[in-house]
Amino acid sequence: MIDHYLWGACERVSPEAPVQVVNIDNESTLLGGAGNVINNLKALGANVDVIGIVGRCEISDELKGLLDDIEVDTKYMFIQQDR
Repeated sequence: MIDHYLWGACERVSPEAPVQVVNIDNESTLLGGAGNVINNLKALGANVDVIGIVGRCEISDELKGLLDDIEVDTKYMFIQQDR
């Protein structure tokens, strides 16, 4: 799971519905769900391996990159072509 955050400022309320219109200034992508737990374990000094199956897509590549950034072994993270 990946958390995608959008950062911006609200300058007005939409005339069509009572919702704020936000001008996006910045975006960030972080590990979410179990990935957040993995990140916390790594911060505490634990050795962590990831075991699981992901599909072949842009998001799974991004997930692997985020795990590689914090030096998590992803050799057991398998890619299933039709997933």
